[in-house]
Amino acid sequence: MTTSKRIAERKVAKFQRNITKKGSVESSTKKGYGYPVGPILLGFFVFVVVGSSLFQIIRTATSKGMA
Repeated sequence: MTTSKRIAERKVAKFQRNITKKGSVESSTKKGYGYPVGPILLGFFVFVVVGSSLFQIIRTATSKGMA
């Protein structure tokens, strides 16, 4: 057998094994499970939300009941 024929037969056999698994197909690509947003952006968002709420609490406390 030539090298290309052996490689082709190996690929066909791998494909046939994948077909018979029905759902648990092995993949050559790795899936990355990362955060959809980066940690810096997340930190900035928390800083803005917490900072604005603290600012609002301080402003409400120092307004002396004026509506």
